[in-house]
Amino acid sequence: MCGICGAIGIESREQSEAVIRRMMASMLHRGPDEEGILLSSRVAMGMRRLSIIDLAGGSQPVWNERASLAVVFNGEIYNFRELREELAAAGHRFHTRSDTEVIVHAYEAWGEGCVRRLRGMFAFAIAEMPDGKDGGVARVFLARDRLGIKPLYYALVDGKLLFAQEVRALLASGCIPARLSSAAIPAYLLFGSMCEPLTLIDGVVSLPPGHSMSIPVAAPASFVGPACYWDARTMARPESREPEASPVQRVRSLLEDAVASHLVADVPVGVFLSSGLDSTTIAALASRAQGGIHTFTVAFTDADFSEAETARRTAGRLGTTHSELTLSDAEMTERLDEAVAAFDQPSMDGINTYFVSWAARQAGLKVALSGLGSDEIFGGYGTFRETSKVTSIAALARWFPRTLREFAAGALGRSGAFQSSPDRFRKASAAFLDPDALPHEYFFTRLLFTPQMFASAAGREFSSWDSLPWWRWLSASALQVHSLDRFTQISWLELRSYLLNTLLRDTDAMSMANSLEVRVPFLDAPLVEYVLSLPESAKLGSSRPKALLIAALGDLLPPEVVAQRKRTFTFPWEKWLRGSLGERIAAGFADWSPALESHLGRDFALGVWQDFQNGRTTWSRPWSLYVLNEWVKRNLREGRASAIDCSRAAAVSIS
Repeated sequence: MCGICGAIGIESREQSEAVIRRMMASMLHRGPDEEGILLSSRVAMGMRRLSIIDLAGGSQPVWNERASLAVVFNGEIYNFRELREELAAAGHRFHTRSDTEVIVHAYEAWGEGCVRRLRGMFAFAIAEMPDGKDGGVARVFLARDRLGIKPLYYALVDGKLLFAQEVRALLASGCIPARLSSAAIPAYLLFGSMCEPLTLIDGVVSLPPGHSMSIPVAAPASFVGPACYWDARTMARPESREPEASPVQRVRSLLEDAVASHLVADVPVGVFLSSGLDSTTIAALASRAQGGIHTFTVAFTDADFSEAETARRTAGRLGTTHSELTLSDAEMTERLDEAVAAFDQPSMDGINTYFVSWAARQAGLKVALSGLGSDEIFGGYGTFRETSKVTSIAALARWFPRTLREFAAGALGRSGAFQSSPDRFRKASAAFLDPDALPHEYFFTRLLFTPQMFASAAGREFSSWDSLPWWRWLSASALQVHSLDRFTQISWLELRSYLLNTLLRDTDAMSMANSLEVRVPFLDAPLVEYVLSLPESAKLGSSRPKALLIAALGDLLPPEVVAQRKRTFTFPWEKWLRGSLGERIAAGFADWSPALESHLGRDFALGVWQDFQNGRTTWSRPWSLYVLNEWVKRNLREGRASAIDCSRAAAVSIS
């Protein structure tokens, strides 16, 4: 696990090294063990390493035997041993035991198509050097894994292309203007996080998941753009080695294989354990595959939110070495600043991952397995049921003119019929008022603020959103699966929006802030592709969600875990915001960022805070605005409106 970065098009090696070192220094937490740099004419690439596989021999950059290709890489390739055998049989010579070296030889053998052969989570950059180490770089190839588990961002500035795994690293380069992206604000208000491919920084975008791109060094600005190598249209149903296996048998086999491959490391591995089905499944399979598994749970003094007792019993049954971190109201308030400061991009989620990652790292671990991805592919979220309701509401709305819809929605709201669930009513009302405001009915179920609330807050209509990159990403994702059954549609949209934009991004940022690698076996590509290929009837149970997962693994799980209703791993925010943490929120709103004011006024935030205090909205809305404001204040200080000239950037020293 590492943090990678690079600069293409800066003429001076001295200046490009200075830029790279600034970016590397800002990502020290991603790789505290060592660093590596490639310097050539017009190209510099760097990395910070967290040593996990081949501790002694895995230093980067890694070269092929002819020194014509070099790679810097973040992630894990879970089929690297199989690929290594295949490549060695074809005549490639290996000098390390690392998965990194497999990438450079795979590129040498299969070119840009090598990404389709890689099973894992990854972001990497390959430099093509036809004349060897002493020659120049002709081309740089960038790639990101299928599901976006690992991030990768880039920006074009004055004909130069910079890339890094953190937005803040690109800002640290001194080459990127620190300007707020007005196009990204609507998506953040709608969903509580930045939406692919935009970031909160104008001009900085992500390389989308399942995409790669090739940059000619002679003219970086002329690159064609990201090329898709995997999405819902291109993936094929995996061939089973068990042709007669039922979906239940096949899912079990794929999950066993996924967990076993995700345990490969030269350092101890742990599991994030709650009382839920997903983490318990991972812990059960991991403890069967390997001894000495550590499990970790965040506990609370508030018994209504704490899952510690169930997790403790599960750990005892599985025979894991179990640890708990008990987080009190006072400790949360005291350590809030360090957790919020860990966000690479603002989000309404992620704080829970910060603290459980911290606990795992304090126990000496570098790797932990997470249950992320199960809800998306097996149907664990309420969105799988709520989307059909929203679809009915939207279909009904299209029969009536806007004025009549406004009257009906207003009358229903004033009736108090939805007083017990005002946020649910707002989402349904948003779909009824403007059924085509979003590319698919599913997105209404994930709303934080409604489109109508954004229009009121920003003083701008949302009719032009369809020209924005984030809208086009969501629209394209919906179009890819429009002919599939409803269950699979929701699975794909969950994978391409909430999981990608919130859960995976926050997990990467918060775990790496603690120098911890988090692996996600439920997102193993063969498992995801197989489950997505199944018909709805094979996945949808009559009595409860995740019927297929329970049928496949239920015999390994404690009955109390299988029988309980779904619980979301979250903190007691409602209580905390009505206690001492509320003073912090109010103080944050009083110190509203000038850079944010022109896009989103403080009066809107104060109004949302007042609604929360009066019980008219949930904690997530004021919290999301607090994090947004804090991130902008930390990273977009007033007066940093233009880029530093990279050609005059001075070298810096790294202690």
